[in-house]
Amino acid sequence: MAILPMQDPPRTAETFVAENISLLIERNEILCDVSLKFPAGEVVALVGHNGSGKSSLLKMLARQLVPSTGSISYGNQDLRMYSERAFARSVAYLPQDVTTGAEMTVRELVGCGRYPWHGALGRFTKNDEEKVEDALRATHIETFADRIIGTLSGGERQRAWIAMLIAQDARCLLLDEPTAALDVAHQVEVLSLVRRLAHEGGRSVIIVLHDINMAARFCDRIHALKRGRVVASGTSSAILAPNTLQEIYGIDMDVISAPNLPYPLAYVC
Repeated sequence: MAILPMQDPPRTAETFVAENISLLIERNEILCDVSLKFPAGEVVALVGHNGSGKSSLLKMLARQLVPSTGSISYGNQDLRMYSERAFARSVAYLPQDVTTGAEMTVRELVGCGRYPWHGALGRFTKNDEEKVEDALRATHIETFADRIIGTLSGGERQRAWIAMLIAQDARCLLLDEPTAALDVAHQVEVLSLVRRLAHEGGRSVIIVLHDINMAARFCDRIHALKRGRVVASGTSSAILAPNTLQEIYGIDMDVISAPNLPYPLAYVC
């Protein structure tokens, strides 16, 4: 199969388009007949119970897993046709478990985002330095850029990793539960940053989240999975309906209107 040269994918109305994809691992059906579009310039949440296939779908978008059937395109091109470096220059992936980099400084970690642009042996240029500084400013972590990653709070660490993705100059960010280990205050901090980066910086974000209310608050669109299948897709207002929530989570849920919010809040009955 031909490999595209190292260039940015064309700008289209969608970033990723998944068509009839399935995933079988050791005869276990992880995803089945999933077809979804991810509009460019939006923050799109993947939600659902544990084991619903959210992270597996994100890994397929990130080219960490290969669909058993179906196809995924990015920028109107089959995902398989991009070279690793061309893809990394446009799409950045932050996995759920990040165990490396604890002994690095924040600036060193953020600098790792420039790897797709100059390779392992390439020279770190003035442009690379400027991209790192821009990423530090964008995430408001320039004041502790010389601190060791392992000494930071959970929210600060997540901001540092997101800064690395920004330094990568990626137009699309894939984030797997970046708020999973954070308290509510740090969840709001990180998700506010993600939303701002998308809406002010013209980036697309696809993010796996557990909290449906956080997804409704910070995301433009929600795709819900259950047992590997898409069971709901739409805006926050469309998803936060009792029948839809019951279908997604398998328990009785209801919603209540909240002052100054354009969408209701969900709760377990």
